[in-house]
Amino acid sequence: MDEKDIKHIQLLNRLFQQILKEIDIGVHVVNHEGKTLIYNKKMAEMEEMNFSDVLDKDLLDVFTFHKNEDSTLLKALTKGDKTINAKQTYFNNKGQEITTINNTFPIIEDGVCIGAMEIARDVTKLEKLIRENMNKKGDTRYTFDSIIGSSEQIQELIEASKRATRTSSSVLIIGDTGTGKELFAQSIHNGSSRSSKPFISQNCAALPDSLIEGLIFGTKKGAFTGSIERPGLFEQAEGGTLLLDEINSLNPSLQAKLLRVLQERTVRRIGDTNDRKIDVRIIATINEDPIDAISQGRLRKDLYYRLSVVSLFIPPLRDRKSDIRELVHFFIEKYNHLFGMHVQGIAEDVQNIFEQYDWPGNIRELEHVIEGAMNLIVHEERINYLHLPIQFRNKPQIKSDEPKFIEHFIDLNSQFKPLEQYIEEAERHYLQKVLNHHDHNITQAAKSLGMSRQNLQYRMKKYQINRKIRLK
Repeated sequence: MDEKDIKHIQLLNRLFQQILKEIDIGVHVVNHEGKTLIYNKKMAEMEEMNFSDVLDKDLLDVFTFHKNEDSTLLKALTKGDKTINAKQTYFNNKGQEITTINNTFPIIEDGVCIGAMEIARDVTKLEKLIRENMNKKGDTRYTFDSIIGSSEQIQELIEASKRATRTSSSVLIIGDTGTGKELFAQSIHNGSSRSSKPFISQNCAALPDSLIEGLIFGTKKGAFTGSIERPGLFEQAEGGTLLLDEINSLNPSLQAKLLRVLQERTVRRIGDTNDRKIDVRIIATINEDPIDAISQGRLRKDLYYRLSVVSLFIPPLRDRKSDIRELVHFFIEKYNHLFGMHVQGIAEDVQNIFEQYDWPGNIRELEHVIEGAMNLIVHEERINYLHLPIQFRNKPQIKSDEPKFIEHFIDLNSQFKPLEQYIEEAERHYLQKVLNHHDHNITQAAKSLGMSRQNLQYRMKKYQINRKIRLK
């Protein structure tokens, strides 16, 4: 072998190592003795292991399987079995459960099996979510572990909510629309001794008074035309929890009837003369300041005192902006799974915009913005400014340099352009601006834009951007 051949082999080896490092799937190769020869970065991330813990180690000395024959790698090695899209659950050396979808092949040379290789995709988080949802009884799926946020306000609220799980006292959850009131209500139910019993939720603003009364308290056959014998929500929630959402939407007479049920712990169906004992915990929510609701006649004072044995105030997103980054990551992961995408995060300028915005729709609005942006992504790795929904970009609350950028394309004294043309011109201008900033270094420009070199080059070709042109 001459020097040219050696250099060629060395080059191929470097390329091979780089490919193993960058690909977004796990690769694990063992020799004929079951010792690891190749173990790439993605596989180490999936299994939360260090390379030194795995390389040149026997597979069964590092990982634990329910049965040794459950290892797809060992099946390939000892039996020559080839498996495609096989789900495997096992444990790493820390005892953490890992679930992967594997393609596994024996490595055959001259008719002899000299090793086995596995290509794996991580579904650990997805499996955990599915398992949690399957194990939940009733209509609940949220626990305190589902609450995202590390800010002092949200952590204090979680601790107060956990203390409320120890009793059956009524709880009033106060917070703007979209802050996650039902999430806290379900978490309290699931953390309490009532978790095995029903959790019933009803939005009091969703139905007219004539229907909501029968739904909550139940009806007796013949009480009115067409009425049937039907238990109400209190009876359906026996032993568990009843969540009454937007309690301030009930009219005063229904609020008075509700107060009686809470005080007497009995319920009487419409048209009936008998009271039925109930054992139900009440959690109510309100989307405005209770004092304002009382003063303006939307909430009875005596009902407020009865419900607010435990009062929980959920802060709006504008008051806990330090949680935005964590929430964004959670929603991106959620829609990556739903859409089969691999978005890595958001660009720093988008993060700045998010932190300057007041979020009148709170967490629900943030989730919708992320979902909308991911619908606009083609090949990019990160959400950037141009992926934000157009109505969000035009919000006057956003304080950034972009309004000046927008004015560049809008002449209020002339006819407006078609939206598609405007967006293309805006994107072309923005790409050229970023290229200028990086002295036309495509790699650096692509990185700051959160997209691949190939994607940036494609857009440059699409918009006929000349690398020599510079915008002032």
